[in-house]
Amino acid sequence: MAELTSFSGINLFILVVYLLALVWVGLRLAGKQNTTEDFFLGGRRMPWLAVAVSMFASLTSASSFLGVPGTAYRENISMVVIGLMSPVVAPILILLFYPFYRKLKVTTAYEYINYRYGESARMCVAGLFCLARLGWLGVVIYSPSLALSVMIGIDLYLSIFIMGVVATVYATLGGLSAVIWTDVFQFVFLVGGAVWVAFALVNGVPGGLSEIMSVAGETNHLAIWEWKLDLFEMTALSAAISYFFALMHDYGTDQVTVQRLMSVPDSRGMAKATILNSIIDLLLVSLLLFIGLGLFAYFQAFPERLPSGITGDRILPFYIIYALPNGVSGLLITAILAAAMSSLDSGINSLSSVILNDFVRPFQRRIIPHRQEVKLARILTLILGVFAIGAAFYTVMIGEILKASSAFLSLFGGPVLALFLLGMLTKRTHFRAWVLGTLPSLSVSVWLQNWTEVHFINYFPIAFGISFSLSYLVSFMMSGPVAKSELTVWGRQSV
Repeated sequence: MAELTSFSGINLFILVVYLLALVWVGLRLAGKQNTTEDFFLGGRRMPWLAVAVSMFASLTSASSFLGVPGTAYRENISMVVIGLMSPVVAPILILLFYPFYRKLKVTTAYEYINYRYGESARMCVAGLFCLARLGWLGVVIYSPSLALSVMIGIDLYLSIFIMGVVATVYATLGGLSAVIWTDVFQFVFLVGGAVWVAFALVNGVPGGLSEIMSVAGETNHLAIWEWKLDLFEMTALSAAISYFFALMHDYGTDQVTVQRLMSVPDSRGMAKATILNSIIDLLLVSLLLFIGLGLFAYFQAFPERLPSGITGDRILPFYIIYALPNGVSGLLITAILAAAMSSLDSGINSLSSVILNDFVRPFQRRIIPHRQEVKLARILTLILGVFAIGAAFYTVMIGEILKASSAFLSLFGGPVLALFLLGMLTKRTHFRAWVLGTLPSLSVSVWLQNWTEVHFINYFPIAFGISFSLSYLVSFMMSGPVAKSELTVWGRQSV
């Protein structure tokens, strides 16, 4: 095996310039937020094009940037269904979810839950979001920091610290405006890096594109179109069902994306941003999967270049630092950093908006001046950034937290989606029915994740299906408050 390419001066220069540019964006936008609507929603004046790009960048973490090619390398390209499902889900988001948020002029998605079910339900769901995202913050820094520390040879803790500090600084200074515009900047690096790797693989594999596809076909990496349900392996049908609901949750109820869409001036812009984001999803997921196939063909052609122990999510970082020249590898390392920071800044900004709007404001006994609220929002963002760095440090010591955090997100995501959909589609369902219907869902989810061999792709739809169906049935067995028709699809036109 040849020696790894050292992290040269030009690579370091690219990385430092990138980090300084992010801080510069925060400084340029600092002081322009006079209200919390300015800080958390960009004054509801953000361009739909920038929001569409930011939506993709915020949910595509460095773990996805590394993990999607790793999945294609290790298994097959079933995850292409993620991209295919995104345009399918987009009309549901535009026609069902977003009109409620727009007409109620919410800052967080959980304000709709307050209107529909009451304050207890709002606190419960907002709390679940905070718990899930707090655990996620540590993971979203730790995973790429680990890859970067191996790739460029710097201390893992230093890598975490630099990434966390820079993202916290510009998110604290510029609020959502800084987050969205830096996401656009980071998106360019992410896409440019992926395209460069794809072309490098086509040129690097003997026989080029045709050989990559031929090897993929011969090794069953393309054999995904068996439309059967299998609890124990990832098939096209199971992935389609899972991501149909998961994307509805991520883009329809999660504050990270709802907050961005509420920053667009009008419904037409929201629809455009959603449609463009779905197209970006399809194209970029397909590109990352192709990279996985290319990596597989490359190391099939040159097996001596792949050391033992390098597989899955570690394949792409190894290829970048081993096979690509200085400068280019620096740009691609920066792309991985960009993917991580676009998720980190989104997480801390969204968490601060939920904490302030769903937990602080409901208990205020007097009206606080706008500038004081903005100051509080900045303090919350700063505290959450420090927490994220600390959580990532803790994750270094307890690696199992990665699996625990991922399991926690899938554990509660299904029931939360069920609560939103039941609220929008029915008048009869009430919060107590959801609680009783969700308890069995949580028990089954814990059992599946810890004591069965069921493939993780099936966790989300199972949790959602149990919570949705049982909650609906319990609402008929146990009387409760009936919703105002204007808070459901049956009378939404009068909201």
